[in-house]
Amino acid sequence: MDERDTGQMKDHRERIFPDARQDIETTREIPHTPQTESPAYRLAFADPDFLCRDELRPVRLQLELLKPELYLTEYGVESTIVLFGGARIPEPSQREQAATTTLAELSRYYEQARRFAYEMTLRSKADGGLRGVIVTGGGPGVMEAGNRGAAEAGGVSIGLNIVLPHEQAPNRYVTPDLCFNFHYFGIRKMHFLMRAEAVAVFPGGFGTLDELFETLTLIQTGRMQRVPVILFGEKFWRDIINWEALADAGTIAREDLELFRFVETAEEAIAAIDGWEGAGERRRSVPGR
Repeated sequence: MDERDTGQMKDHRERIFPDARQDIETTREIPHTPQTESPAYRLAFADPDFLCRDELRPVRLQLELLKPELYLTEYGVESTIVLFGGARIPEPSQREQAATTTLAELSRYYEQARRFAYEMTLRSKADGGLRGVIVTGGGPGVMEAGNRGAAEAGGVSIGLNIVLPHEQAPNRYVTPDLCFNFHYFGIRKMHFLMRAEAVAVFPGGFGTLDELFETLTLIQTGRMQRVPVILFGEKFWRDIINWEALADAGTIAREDLELFRFVETAEEAIAAIDGWEGAGERRRSVPGR
């Protein structure tokens, strides 16, 4: 079995100190006494109650940053194509069950996300399958469409799920070994962009807007290299955001409106990515992280 299939980190160096997992097993064989039954005696890294203390938040933040990075590195993922979009946008066959007429109309973008992911995954496979890997939030709607398109193309895809009170389980199209769960939104958003070659944004709600504007802010301020940012559905985006008013007011520069482009179809998105300045260079080099 390939190491990637195990979902486990392998250490091929000769071990000098005891394996932490061995110590966990050893402690289970220790006789039960008042001392060993005390929470104070538990190994710190094997004590969920200790790890969940408020004072351990910095450690949990670091763990959430580190775990997906180690798994993605082990798997060999070099770069990604990011899909942001609404969880409520239905598959076209389910459009009659949509909560609003607008959501029913937006169902066409489910199919565009699916086609876009399919075509980009075919490209990824032709380049070895570990560059330009589709990554979504791992949920329903546009996210499902992205993972589904990648699966239908015979490739892998990443899902970055998050624990929410009313959120869903990961969709069934995410590659299991590349399906992650998060507690912290901020760390999750970092992982979306750390390997990004391009960002495709479909209609969505607060979460999608948050992801879009964080991406644009990082690019605008030079904290992230410029990559293609493609917005599907020009009418939707112009209806909900008065982009020109921002530039007219001077709260953004006029040239900031060139950080993204509107498209309607998967084919237009792919053409926009291919025509973006520096497209060939992005495919040759892994984005810095």
